[in-house]
Amino acid sequence: MQLASEAGAALFPDFAVEPRSDDVAVPLARLGEGLLRAPPYAAATACLNVVALSVSGSPSPADRLDPARLLAGPGWETPELIGRARAARRALLAARIGGAWWGDELPAGDGYVLVALAEPIVSGNAGAPSEAVLVAMLDAALAEYPPERVVVLASDRVRPRLGTALAAAAARGACIVSSEIAPLPAVDGAAEVYSAGGEIGFLALLADRAVKAFAASFYTGWGLTADAAGIPRHAFSRTLDEVFAAHSLVAARYRDPFRNAPASFEDTLALLAEWRRIDIANRRVAVCAGMSFWKRQRVADFLRSTAGTPVFRRSAATAVAAARRASTAEPRAIAVWASRIPPGLPELAAREGVPLIRVEDGFVRSVGLGADFLPPASLVFDAGGMYYDPRSRSDLDRLLAETQFDAALIERARRLIAQLVSRGVTKYNLGGAAPVWDMPPGARRILVPGQVEDDLSVLYGGGDIRTNLDLLACVRDANPDAFVLYKPHPDVIAGHRKGAVPEALARRFASAIVQNVSTAAFLAGIDEVHTMTSLAGFEALLRGRQVTVYGRPFYAGWGLTTDRMAIERGRRLTLEELVAGALILYPRYLDPVTRLPCGPEIIIERLDQPDAWRAGPLVMARRLQGRLARRWSEMRAAAPPAGLAGEPPRR
Repeated sequence: MQLASEAGAALFPDFAVEPRSDDVAVPLARLGEGLLRAPPYAAATACLNVVALSVSGSPSPADRLDPARLLAGPGWETPELIGRARAARRALLAARIGGAWWGDELPAGDGYVLVALAEPIVSGNAGAPSEAVLVAMLDAALAEYPPERVVVLASDRVRPRLGTALAAAAARGACIVSSEIAPLPAVDGAAEVYSAGGEIGFLALLADRAVKAFAASFYTGWGLTADAAGIPRHAFSRTLDEVFAAHSLVAARYRDPFRNAPASFEDTLALLAEWRRIDIANRRVAVCAGMSFWKRQRVADFLRSTAGTPVFRRSAATAVAAARRASTAEPRAIAVWASRIPPGLPELAAREGVPLIRVEDGFVRSVGLGADFLPPASLVFDAGGMYYDPRSRSDLDRLLAETQFDAALIERARRLIAQLVSRGVTKYNLGGAAPVWDMPPGARRILVPGQVEDDLSVLYGGGDIRTNLDLLACVRDANPDAFVLYKPHPDVIAGHRKGAVPEALARRFASAIVQNVSTAAFLAGIDEVHTMTSLAGFEALLRGRQVTVYGRPFYAGWGLTTDRMAIERGRRLTLEELVAGALILYPRYLDPVTRLPCGPEIIIERLDQPDAWRAGPLVMARRLQGRLARRWSEMRAAAPPAGLAGEPPRR
């Protein structure tokens, strides 16, 4: 068979595309989007659900695309399929997703009669209903119910055709709604729904609402709807779950937008549920502040929603003023980069009742450095504080302390750990092979990861030890016979941040120094990691290594680390629970290829695709600047401090 849509053809591998000859009629399927649709800002790259609006031609494999033909014949409705349909329908309703779920909600209230004059057509319809059908439907509702109980959906597409009838209905007291609305909340409040056989009528059925149909569709004639005269009735009845199974499980096809491959109804619904959660959260954000110029486009991608994208402001006063202008019933928030908060913003925002959401890089960030202006693929948005600042209770602290992690999430975390370890994933993923060291037999191998010394995680979460040199000295004093490996922080090596330790000084305490290599490349050969607050400690936990912390990082205090400071969390966590909270539930991820919200698994897959992380001119210029700054620092530090020259490295 041939399909009218090339994109749809990729989702129908079970149909062979055969060359057409003059004497053979080829069935034709006219495709459209199904119930599970992406929001408008993602629709260009995220066609998720394809259905056949109509199928022409004699009986053929095309029957499997047509819910009406499926429902008319026996043999496909197995108990397993119907059980799956029942669970899928309930999940759809619980997720509040279906059709244009991103639309506005009707005003509060219930018990009204919903007249859907404008609704997308669905499989089995010949096309858009005629003006006569729509007018008859409106007249019937006004005849059967008091006009003040009638809510009419009439978008700009149908208003010109029905202007006279709509004006007369409004004059009698009916409520005419012209904006796009979210269908499931609308049908929830309805006592009855009048439909011309379109999508809202189908969703109303799924929500167990009474439906009066005025045009034929795949779901009419089975005893589920009250059908107007002229709509054919079938010789037998069908259950709602059978109708849903035919339309949304057997005939429909679903697409994974990240891999451009077939997906299931359940996977697609889960993706949309996550997008809806993010969309609702993003609607709260009106303004961004403290964002470097090179971050703004990526931050806007993370924060776009059906309410639009936030504006960017520099000062506290302009950010708060913009947030107040954007607020309606509830205050709109300001998203601010946690390490670049404009002076006075927390105080002014608190005084004006404007919420602050702090933003930082996530734990699986990119291939390359943020200090090199490479945009992040992961960010965290924290309304409580920030994960590296123990002075206040962050959203991550609360999540780890209070979440009841279910079995499915634990299993996902277990798979994620295996994926991270097998692919050697860390925060920056710099690559490079691990060097080989001549180590004394039997010596404990300790990694000391350097940090940016003026980083807020050190300033706020550090203990008595707050410099790389002090940490090296402390580790060596406590472990005189160990092989101590020191790895300077990539941002420090790049010349962008504070924390450099002259090599001669570092070698007083370190057995070896390694640079420009991903931590994952040599963690397998390390016994322990000693750190102030570095994420390298978390990465070592993933790989089953012992970790000693001298500060208060987010992963300490849960019973997984040796803590040099007293940290009281109130509970213990397994490694899978820690990973589920810190890598799945807390951060957000944005696919660098499609620019759509995704899970950490997609980012890990993208790490194997160099084109997704290609550096632009700005990144190259920043790297050159870093090399020059580093060279200047090396020249200034060329002479070692007095009394240290010539001292041998210690084991």
